[in-house]
Amino acid sequence: MLSATSAAVVRATLPVIGGAIGDITPVFYRRMFAAHPELERDLFNRGNQAQGDQQRALAGAIAAYATLLVSEDGPSPDEVLPRIAHKHASLGITEDQYAIVHEHLFAAIVEVLGDAVTSEVAAAWDEVYWHMAHALIAIEKDLYAGAGLAPGEVWRNLVVRRRVNESPDTVSFELGSTDGTPLPEGRPGQYVSVAVRLPDGARQIRQYSLTRSHEQHRIAITVKAVPAGRVGDEIVPAGEVSNFLHDNVFEGDLLEVSAPFGELALTEGDGPLVLVSAGIGITPMLGFLRHLAETRSEREVVVLHADRSPSRHAHRAELKDLVSALPAATLLRWYEDLGTRATNESLRVGFIDLEDVELPADADVYLCGPVPFMAAVRNGLLGRGVADDRIHYEVFGPAKDLAS
Repeated sequence: MLSATSAAVVRATLPVIGGAIGDITPVFYRRMFAAHPELERDLFNRGNQAQGDQQRALAGAIAAYATLLVSEDGPSPDEVLPRIAHKHASLGITEDQYAIVHEHLFAAIVEVLGDAVTSEVAAAWDEVYWHMAHALIAIEKDLYAGAGLAPGEVWRNLVVRRRVNESPDTVSFELGSTDGTPLPEGRPGQYVSVAVRLPDGARQIRQYSLTRSHEQHRIAITVKAVPAGRVGDEIVPAGEVSNFLHDNVFEGDLLEVSAPFGELALTEGDGPLVLVSAGIGITPMLGFLRHLAETRSEREVVVLHADRSPSRHAHRAELKDLVSALPAATLLRWYEDLGTRATNESLRVGFIDLEDVELPADADVYLCGPVPFMAAVRNGLLGRGVADDRIHYEVFGPAKDLAS
């Protein structure tokens, strides 16, 4: 807990600090990258920086943590940390880097708020920062230890054993060790980070779900090409890493890949499951289904997937095969464009609609896809009476709260 003095100051200043933190974080990143340009070049996602997503994510995390920390009732602030810690571990973040963030974040707070940051205010928010930082450091140390790795030592070179075009804009890569040594074991639903050296010299990193993780000598990921585009008034930059992988990586090439991390994991037991995905969000679901098939699970599983068209649906045949291998699984698909195909009970046209889908009672539900898709599905599930703590989801990129 915070000291009583600091907690009182944080409660009193939370509206001011929280309200200004969206202005503080761009200044923080500007200052930090000026002092440490290697962090922008080799660690942080330049696309998220350009769009402002990283700034908004940091602002939201700090404000949420501080709010929960001084709340007299409500969830523990530690509940917002595991997803961040897993992402940090997949990037090889180490304890010393928190001091760099601290230095430039607090300089940014003073720059934006000026004389409002008294010594008392600075001390209270300093305590908030280190409370959050030390909690993350502890979780990350446990993650490294659980993977049998020294802190930050998550990277190894893997060789591309197989490359398959799964749809016009999606490629899967099967990766193996270069010397036959076993790979770190990943759980279904987890992801790995992939680092590539781009033509301008930057080392950029992205995360990809494991579609195959059960074998000690190979894993598989699937990568969707991301063209430049526009969402409303916002310009979306082309995917630097995904497009590089599409254009430049083939059988026999080496990739720098992290150990598996990620908090999304199947619940234990034999209770029913509902897996809901859209587009490339199918990838963690394939990991779940492969695990269920290989363990000969008899759990009831309802698989719901939405895509643009059958031809754009990556792993379409593999998904059907995995569902068919499970004795109590059903598959429903929605396509915006069905072409000449006729609709039926399991093949529908348009956007996903849960209204007439029979959901098993007390099922655990897993979501993966674009954030607006997951937010809409989550609201539909809540409207159907599904408990919020039974809805699990994976967000790639800076963490976003589906409830916001």
